[in-house]
Amino acid sequence: MSRAPIARGGAAILLAFALAGCGINSIPTAEENVKARWADVQNDYQRRADLIPNLVATVKAAGAQEKDILVQVTQARAAANSVQVSADDLSDPAKMAQYQRVQGAVGVSLQRLQEAYPELKSQGNYTTLMSQLEGTENRITIARRDYNGAVQAYNTKIRTFPDAVGAKIFYGAKPMVPFAATTPGAETAPTVNFGNAS
Repeated sequence: MSRAPIARGGAAILLAFALAGCGINSIPTAEENVKARWADVQNDYQRRADLIPNLVATVKAAGAQEKDILVQVTQARAAANSVQVSADDLSDPAKMAQYQRVQGAVGVSLQRLQEAYPELKSQGNYTTLMSQLEGTENRITIARRDYNGAVQAYNTKIRTFPDAVGAKIFYGAKPMVPFAATTPGAETAPTVNFGNAS
């Protein structure tokens, strides 16, 4: 039996272990992990960009509708308080009709408010909005942290032995940049505005 085939087999096994030890598979795996974590960051930014303006519009609409009804109730109540009937006016049909009309307007306004809003909705909408804002920002923070962790693992892998050998020879790997909020854009949280300006 010749020693050459055994030596070649042993060399092939040693070469396979050397390549495995040089990051031949771990470098692309780590790189794909970084890319996936970055996609998570972008996904959470897009979620924020889609969700928050719609929630703000919903809260504004509910608040405006309730505001109109509350203004009507307040005006009717003020009008009712402006008409006074004294004991001497009880025999004046015009004065009594005016008094009944303004009191009836208050009753109708209150009834409309009660029928349309047995409980005011805007307070719950504001609570939901605040919860969604907090949750969205937390998602983004976690996604950025996970991305930075993946970048750190990748950068460490391509700079340490033995993976550094395979990273340079086979992939020409370069360090990836961790997230740092230095540029304006999607990284900027939207301004929540309930004023008259859109």
